[in-house]
Amino acid sequence: MSTQSDGMPRDFGFGDDEALLRDVARKLFSEELPVERLRKLVAPDPEKTYERGERPDWDRALWGRCVELGWTGLAVPAAQGGADLPLVGVAALVEEAGRAAFPSPLLATLASSYVLRAAASEGAQAALETLAAGRCLSLAMTDAEGHWERAGSDVRFEALEGGGLRLAGEACFVQDAFKVDAFLVLATDGEESRLCLVDVGAPGLHIQQDHIHDLTRDQATLRFEGVEVGAAAVVSEDGLGALRQAWPAILVLASADLVGVAEWQLQTTTGYARTRKQFDRPIGFFQAVKHPLSDALVMIDRARSLFYHAACCFDHAADSTAEAARMAKSAASDAGRFMSDRSVQLHGGIGFTWECDVHIYFKRSMHGQALYGDGGHHRQRLAETIIGPIGAA
Repeated sequence: MSTQSDGMPRDFGFGDDEALLRDVARKLFSEELPVERLRKLVAPDPEKTYERGERPDWDRALWGRCVELGWTGLAVPAAQGGADLPLVGVAALVEEAGRAAFPSPLLATLASSYVLRAAASEGAQAALETLAAGRCLSLAMTDAEGHWERAGSDVRFEALEGGGLRLAGEACFVQDAFKVDAFLVLATDGEESRLCLVDVGAPGLHIQQDHIHDLTRDQATLRFEGVEVGAAAVVSEDGLGALRQAWPAILVLASADLVGVAEWQLQTTTGYARTRKQFDRPIGFFQAVKHPLSDALVMIDRARSLFYHAACCFDHAADSTAEAARMAKSAASDAGRFMSDRSVQLHGGIGFTWECDVHIYFKRSMHGQALYGDGGHHRQRLAETIIGPIGAA
């Protein structure tokens, strides 16, 4: 692998294996999940109250094929039966999933993989083996305001004899909670934090569905009422430390999904601008249409370059990994917001209707922009890293 003057590999370390995975995913989604099929799954009837409580359907058979392809084990080390693929390759796959607006626990499971890798305990290694075998996990780590980095979650633990824990409290904004087999829960007790695995059917665990706009995902609040987990299910005795170590990878994956969504919106809107005519010309002829599309192209390519750069930094343990990941999520959120706005606007009156497929991607993008912090949040955290807390003397 050739390297640059800074010691980082050329092309972000993106090689033949990563390209093959991307191409396989693109072919699979184009054949098995075209937008017409996606609409039938998640938005067949505007009279149904999807955004007020009913969970849209998802293709479990297609997800089974993804499991057979080994996607749940892409980030799992080879010693635990996984593919041990670099983050740049995993991010390429997630971008394709975003381009297809793929309803699945893929993003949640991959994010959990990196947290388990950072935990590096025997219990975490055993959990990684189950992911390689097809088990799905989701992170339960945020409080009611979406925070975890400074104070941890609102789930509290009480140590039990034998090394087990008793959990009480709530974890909010848990992604695809109704598609996974278990949760990777952050629990705290004063200055101490733990990560533990809790099965979806654990006694005392209540899963309350959140009402969200995104028709391709579900989200829930988990309430723990005396949930007991054994010592084998405690995968880290420094939960916050493991999450901080994995946090750049989680942001890269969220950024890649956003870029994939924005790319679909750009291509679809550009195609519409070529065929829709006004005043005897395609609307793409007019500056008010083609200039925003050109701006969107630049923003999307910038965000893509940033998330690949952040993934490369993560793969090679660069000192700037955390900052690079925040830059990627900030740029991806901004590109997603701009492209979503323009995709609806440039489709004209039909762009605001249920019959136009753009709304499915618009809603997935809105959810992704806020997930793990929007552009403004990460720019503020970058500023605090560089110049200190905002408002400090």
